[in-house]
Amino acid sequence: MRHDPGVVNGGAEFGEPARLARLRAAVAAPVWRMPVRCCDVATFEYIALDKTGRRTGGILSGPTEQAVLAELESRRLTPISIEARDDSVARGRGVSARKLGAAYTQLAELLDAGVPLMRSLKILAGKKSEPRLGAVFQEISEAVAEGSDLATAMQRRPEFFPPIHIAMVRAGEKGGFLESVLQRLAQLATSQAELRSKVMGSLIYPMFLLGTGGIVLAVIFGVFVPKFREVFDKVQGGLPWVTSLVLGISRAVSEYGLFTLAGVVTVGVVVWRLARREAVRTKIVRWWTFAPVAGPLIRSLAAARFCRMLGTMLGNGVPLLSAMTIAREAAGNPVVEEAIVTAAEAVKAGKSLAPPLEACGLFEADVVEMISVAESANNLDHVLLKIADTIEGRVDRMLAAVLKLVEPILLLALAAVVATVAFALILPMTRISAAL
Repeated sequence: MRHDPGVVNGGAEFGEPARLARLRAAVAAPVWRMPVRCCDVATFEYIALDKTGRRTGGILSGPTEQAVLAELESRRLTPISIEARDDSVARGRGVSARKLGAAYTQLAELLDAGVPLMRSLKILAGKKSEPRLGAVFQEISEAVAEGSDLATAMQRRPEFFPPIHIAMVRAGEKGGFLESVLQRLAQLATSQAELRSKVMGSLIYPMFLLGTGGIVLAVIFGVFVPKFREVFDKVQGGLPWVTSLVLGISRAVSEYGLFTLAGVVTVGVVVWRLARREAVRTKIVRWWTFAPVAGPLIRSLAAARFCRMLGTMLGNGVPLLSAMTIAREAAGNPVVEEAIVTAAEAVKAGKSLAPPLEACGLFEADVVEMISVAESANNLDHVLLKIADTIEGRVDRMLAAVLKLVEPILLLALAAVVATVAFALILPMTRISAAL
């Protein structure tokens, strides 16, 4: 809600609202009278007058209105109104990599066509198809207009721009090749989106089989098996353990379904909370990284991400140590990140990159050999991008092979459960027939 312009003493010259005057007094108060929680950051839209009396407006982020007012005071602006923006638009989880890549492409094309940076940012800010991203580019354009460089302005929005993007933009600004950096960032974001789409698309059918199998088993244990319970209660000498197990599961599903569901959900929540702990998560990731079937796939995905990030940053003038520090986060695997830290320490000591990568056992021998040759030929950036392309092609083939195994394994598991249920029901019937 905008503040009504009630004029008070000290603000009559510019028609300053009464509420803003009270905020001005609060800013002038001692710091201990204004406790601020640094983690609560909101976004405010303001209209103010500069020292020449010209009306201006923009967007600022801060923990409170007092903090925003203090920032405006430091810029020698006299506020007329301050309005809190909807956080659902101003803050959030960011945008998809594909949309971000499209924005980078458009910005690079505008700059390459000779459009000034400020004008290009305002064009992106006016996009109606993605209002959240447009609002962010509006903030960036205002920060650049106030003298900030593009990388620093992007750094204010970590939920939209990862550290590697910011580092590459900063290197491009310093080196004078920002258009090239933006084009590479567009390719990087697009390739990441395509790889993610391939992985998610490949998991659709196995998840469908898993869901269908769960429904079938629920019907078997909840509807079909209970029909045999009265017959089996008359069996003399007890039931086989397989039959007792099947009847127990059936009773848990049919008679205590809500309690069973609550128990399953509770166990799932407990396991999920335990898995979020750093120590437990590291152990789980380490186990999966070296697992027989999934391990090579996980290692290859992490290696592809790392090589593409590192190669892209090196190709845009980022020093090797700085590039490794940032690119290791792109691996998405704590085990691989530890290996990259060890390799960075070796590089810092003046050693080659290839030997520590080979020693960790997480990179394939041909990948390490290509990195070693590239270091000798001084074209590591180009070779790393080629390695990433090669590994991603290999990942596609590995995914296809794994999925060819997952589908029959799920079908065999479902068939095994159905066969077990059938065996558990038929076995007591044969005893009843023999006793007649």
